[in-house]
Amino acid sequence: MDMNEIKEIFFQECEEQLAELESGLLRLNDGDRDPETVNAVFRAVHSIKGGAGAFGLDDLVSFAHVFETTLDCVRSNRLEPNQDVLKVMLKSADVLADLTNAARDGGSVDEARSRQLIKELEALANGELPQAAVSEPAAKPAPPAAPVPAPAPAPVVNDEGFQPVAFSFDDFEASEPPAIEPSTFEILFRPKSELYAKGNDATLLLRDLSRLGEMSIHCDMDELPALGSMNPEAAYFAWKISLKTDKGEEAIRSVFEFAEWDCELDVALAGGNAGAGEELPMQPVPFDLSLLDGDVSASSGAAEDDEQVVAQREARDEAVSAAATASNVLQMAQTARASAESAKSASPASAAQAAAQQAASAATPTIRVDLDRVDRLINLVGELVINQAMLSQSVIENDTNGTSSINMGLEELQQLTREIQDSVMAIRAQPVKPVFQRMSRIVREIADMTGKSVRLVTEGENTEVDKTVIDKLAEPLTHMIRNAVDHGLETPEKRVAAGKNPEGTVRLTAKHRSGRIVIELADDGAGINREKVRQKAIDNDLIAADANLSDEEIDNLIFHAGFSTADKISDISGRGVGMDVVKRSIQALGGRINISSKPGQGSVFTMSLPLTLAVLDGMVVTVANQTLVVPLTAIVETLQPEASAIHSFGASQRLISIRNSFCPLVDVGRILNFRAIQANPVDGVALLVESEGGGQRALMVDAIQGQRQVVIKSLEANYTHVPGIAAATILGDGRVALILDVDAIVAASRGQTLKPEMSLAAAG
Repeated sequence: MDMNEIKEIFFQECEEQLAELESGLLRLNDGDRDPETVNAVFRAVHSIKGGAGAFGLDDLVSFAHVFETTLDCVRSNRLEPNQDVLKVMLKSADVLADLTNAARDGGSVDEARSRQLIKELEALANGELPQAAVSEPAAKPAPPAAPVPAPAPAPVVNDEGFQPVAFSFDDFEASEPPAIEPSTFEILFRPKSELYAKGNDATLLLRDLSRLGEMSIHCDMDELPALGSMNPEAAYFAWKISLKTDKGEEAIRSVFEFAEWDCELDVALAGGNAGAGEELPMQPVPFDLSLLDGDVSASSGAAEDDEQVVAQREARDEAVSAAATASNVLQMAQTARASAESAKSASPASAAQAAAQQAASAATPTIRVDLDRVDRLINLVGELVINQAMLSQSVIENDTNGTSSINMGLEELQQLTREIQDSVMAIRAQPVKPVFQRMSRIVREIADMTGKSVRLVTEGENTEVDKTVIDKLAEPLTHMIRNAVDHGLETPEKRVAAGKNPEGTVRLTAKHRSGRIVIELADDGAGINREKVRQKAIDNDLIAADANLSDEEIDNLIFHAGFSTADKISDISGRGVGMDVVKRSIQALGGRINISSKPGQGSVFTMSLPLTLAVLDGMVVTVANQTLVVPLTAIVETLQPEASAIHSFGASQRLISIRNSFCPLVDVGRILNFRAIQANPVDGVALLVESEGGGQRALMVDAIQGQRQVVIKSLEANYTHVPGIAAATILGDGRVALILDVDAIVAASRGQTLKPEMSLAAAG
């Protein structure tokens, strides 16, 4: 592994640390005062600083150091993390992310902002509150009048107007610092398995510690298990150290700076409580850690010849070998004793229980894999599904018995293929938390630019969805967040006048529903001003002045390209670019979006997206001799219409009666221009479907072939966009089938007719 690969791993870990940092700061901002939350935030900055120092990223190191110092004040309860303090820290987290991205991609950051935040962080560390938190002191009574001193003589100035100042270099003479009496510290050092997993060495840490002064070490091996139950990756030893030094406790802790979170460390003055609880039985370790140093120096300080160097090296090697032998003997003796005691007292059940507990306490191992490799695996599994379907179709057509061993083997192959596909898709499933956390920064920036007070609340951050969907969620969510803060929420003054909390709330939630992921963005603002939207649409010739539109239709006008109700163009909005991009992005993902708004109470934007863009469970149907696939998640039930249940409505509309309620009947073949006249519903099958915002519709098809899992193939990438069609797939017989866009069909049934030139008849 070369340096570039190591550096890339560091930046990947930085992304995780930055996410942990922002998540912890937001929890603190919500009132969480758990010390572990503060420690997690501190560890994130500390880890970024340590890794950046190893790669010489000085700008990142210097900013992280100041940030870390301020967080240490919070950790030691010297600084209260109130709203004003956390506002500075959240901005600092943003700058830390910018510096990390600049170090990785070679970009630049706003140096003025960085310097300003460094000053604010240093002020916080020195006990100075932010300006917003400083209140005017109460008026104090005037002190008693003091005698007026005699006027001072006028200062003497030279011809150029400068005043001479008495100055002496004697004040800068070096003086001996006061002598510091050496103190004896008792140190308990108990490494965890994570310390060794990260490449640290306890022996090297002890060696560095020995350079601070006179040191004696005792080793605790009581936790060493029997040889048969020993875990080679676990940590069993602990060290109790007595160190006499004049460097102080801070110097001792700096030795363990990069291992502080992977060990138990207690440092206390001799005679005090080291926090170790009971006195641990220790075994002496008879070796000198200084022998592990690579440098060989003469005790007399005189020059050495080659023979002396060779002799000292041989002596050092013998000492190290003796130390290792002594240590091995102690370990073997301890192991033998533990094995004998375990054989006498421990039962197989208790041993198995202990092993299970040890396995449960171990961290789940992970591995980093390039996304391209996973994508290739997904494609191969998709081809496997298609070939399995083709093989099954061929056997079914040539085997009339239907009970042969080949059929049984094919059923097992189908089940195994499904399990492989589900497992591979689970690899690409990721929580939406990283995208949601990115929105926190956007909310803060837009709130500062608009002068509004905004609080972002997120729910369902651990809801998992396919990686390809997550990657394309950031852009539409960014536009929607900007729109919610800029257009949806009122200014604090207007909110107070309306009887609301001056702080507006934007709520971002994610949840699973019917095999899809539903993301809602809600605000408690003024809602959509429908009169203003309608008038703007008339001015832009989007609708006629006498058009009769429902509230829902008026709300959906904001999705037209170039539409904006902003009074003036700013850095945030006003150019008409935003919500149309949102709709196109969601539709490109195979999703849908709708709006629910109440004047004076706020708006809710609901996005419904597929969990994956690779496979889906579908119902294969026939319409006018064409084979289509209807997504199974949209189907509520299937039924065979009866003549008595069909009712005419208007000139061409028909309704079907289902359990004492009426549902519009939609002829799929007529809408897609597969046929010129409507078919007889009694001769076909009705699929009762449900869409977001469109209610229920009964889609009329000619016949149902069966339910199958199909691999999604993009129609736009290979041909062009076809209204009413979401994608395509390959069936078991090798034919191409089109996947129906249920929402587009439902919208067409409500009067939004598909364009003839883009219909399937025109597409050929």
